[in-house]
Amino acid sequence: MTLFLISLALLIGGYFVYGLIVERIFGIEPSRPTPAYALRDGVDFMPMPTWKVFLIQFLNIAGLGPIFGAIMGIMFGPAAFLWIVFGTIFAGAVHDFTSAMISIRAGGTSLPEIVGHELGSTVKNVMRVFSMVLLILVGAVFVLTPSELIASMTPDYMDKMFWIAIIFIYYVLATLLPIDKLIGNFYPIFGFALLFMACGLLAVLLFGDVTIPDGISEGLSTRYPDELKDSHPIFPMMFVTIACGAISGFHATQSPMMARCLKNEKLARPVFYGAMVAEGFVALIWAAATIAFTEGYENLSSYMAEPGHSAGTLVKELSIDWLGTAGGILAIIGVVAAPISTGDTALRSARLIAADFLKFDQKKFVKRLMISLPIFALTFVVMFIDFSVLWRYFAWSNQTLAVFTLWAVTVYLARKQKAFIITLLPAMFMTAVSVSYLLFAPRPEGFGLGWPIAVGSGGSVAVALMFVFFYYMRRIKQNGSKIKFDY
Repeated sequence: MTLFLISLALLIGGYFVYGLIVERIFGIEPSRPTPAYALRDGVDFMPMPTWKVFLIQFLNIAGLGPIFGAIMGIMFGPAAFLWIVFGTIFAGAVHDFTSAMISIRAGGTSLPEIVGHELGSTVKNVMRVFSMVLLILVGAVFVLTPSELIASMTPDYMDKMFWIAIIFIYYVLATLLPIDKLIGNFYPIFGFALLFMACGLLAVLLFGDVTIPDGISEGLSTRYPDELKDSHPIFPMMFVTIACGAISGFHATQSPMMARCLKNEKLARPVFYGAMVAEGFVALIWAAATIAFTEGYENLSSYMAEPGHSAGTLVKELSIDWLGTAGGILAIIGVVAAPISTGDTALRSARLIAADFLKFDQKKFVKRLMISLPIFALTFVVMFIDFSVLWRYFAWSNQTLAVFTLWAVTVYLARKQKAFIITLLPAMFMTAVSVSYLLFAPRPEGFGLGWPIAVGSGGSVAVALMFVFFYYMRRIKQNGSKIKFDY
């Protein structure tokens, strides 16, 4: 319990202390018109109430990530609590806030354009393809996952294909309609439900008859069974398993959506840094609740090994046991609405990215449809392909996206003569994580190399990129007058 309470306090304190430091380093301009007003089109660009923007951003970046990631990640032991806290404060929230602020300054520009602007046209083109593939994959997977679950709870005639059709139709509408219609009305409700459920679990953890066996006295080693310890070292595996609860590159594809709806730059820290802290808060609670509910790491391992058990079944059983009928309803909302909310905004983000690089105005419905039809078609095709191997790459791809974003923001801050250390260190760390994971993970996920070689290579790549960055910045300083960088 002590480690959990300290972690909770540090997480909340991090928002008020480090969040303010990051805000001051970047430098907000409250008098500067935001894209919501400057480019208002009634579709993607429009001012929205701040509480709505926060809840939409929170649900956009959260979904099932901070729940399932925390449940799987807590098997790495008490180190998971520390990663959620420090990863959120010093990496994830910084990543989300700075990338969103650059998008605001660039008129709501999407992630590939931002990264390409800072790292070059070649990287821009790579990021365009990389982002689109990732978002279409997310959209496809998060049609299938909730459709299977809903089908298991409805009459036989409402089978998986029936719900795939219903969810896909919703995705089409959410992608094409103005942001304030479906997303603006439903997301705040589901975002509030996700936070409310987490607060309910927190109340049980603090005041109920439960014990959180965090095991800090036994050290920070992984708690996987002996036969799995070699294949599940804390570095790099934990830092990829717990992604959305600490740092996730997917967030930077979502933030431009709300960057186009923010009323004032002074609201960026509460919305973007704050939403990431809220996600870390949810992840921290679910990590603690999981280990408390199963009463220890060995019991959790046994639970997950039983046939028919998964993170989803644990969410349902825990919620009903601790919160009763209301908890069961919230659990269903969590495991059904959360992935749907991730899938629809993934496809909407794909539309915005495509429109940005094609320079295609999105005010008219016909033009939005023209951009979206190929995206819908590809998503529909991917749904019927065996992409189990591809999905294994999602975690690595997600963190690699964060690597590109952090390096781009680091270059941006350096050009503006600001304290780029706040993103340089996370960029180097996540580079080491992503490269090490790709080299260490077993085939076909990765290359299956030994841990020392994988980690040594990951660290070497991170250091090499640091030297490239300083060399590049020295050239910019010497030739700055000849280079046009501003948006």
